[in-house]
Amino acid sequence: MDSNNNKNVNSKKCQEEYLECEKWWIFALLMFVGGFYGAYTYTIRGGVFCNAQTANFVLLSMALGNMNFKKAAYYLVPLSAYLAGTILSESLALSIKKMNIIRWDTMLIIVEIITVIILGFIPESAPYQIAQVSINFIASMQYNTFRQAQKIPMATTFCTNHVRQVGVAITKAIRKHGEEQYIKRMSAHLIMLIMFVCGGISATVLAKLFLGKAIWGALIPLSVILIDLLYADLKKEKGMLHLKPNGH
Repeated sequence: MDSNNNKNVNSKKCQEEYLECEKWWIFALLMFVGGFYGAYTYTIRGGVFCNAQTANFVLLSMALGNMNFKKAAYYLVPLSAYLAGTILSESLALSIKKMNIIRWDTMLIIVEIITVIILGFIPESAPYQIAQVSINFIASMQYNTFRQAQKIPMATTFCTNHVRQVGVAITKAIRKHGEEQYIKRMSAHLIMLIMFVCGGISATVLAKLFLGKAIWGALIPLSVILIDLLYADLKKEKGMLHLKPNGH
């Protein structure tokens, strides 16, 4: 009897453990980066949101409604790049997994860091599309790769779902007389929203001071994430590379 109980406890404990790439704080830093990307491209790289595409679809629709086909075609650039990034991340993930060295999640952060470093060297006189397409690629790959934070669906490049989830959690918390799980879920989504706003503020301030080189500000959170994920892949979770993060 005791043996069965111990097995149940151990099984439950294993189910409650998450891969490093699923941890809350990883998603919080990625939300900061998502907000940073959005403010950066809108502020000094052509007035286009490259971290998410809803606004660009609205702008595309408005351009078409005004019969401004040239402007409409302009918005097809970030939209197409975002789609391509999703397709690419979905394809590369399997290849990286077969290598059994590091996770695709970790490789993506390396790709983001390299992209951000290169973008910082691009002069302000260069076509905006260079930065737009690049950030669309990495933002879409980030969104498609990091899907759930400890089994809760999370977006790391935009806020709409987080706002909805906060509202849902508040309603359920009231109905359930402040039940802890709903308070925790509400707090988690609020933190994501705050981090996104902080990322946007940081990018706006840095852009005023450093123009295009402001993008290097994203290297700080990305480097912290990379160090942690590399340690997990090469040491802490070395024998768990075959496991899929939740949501995949």
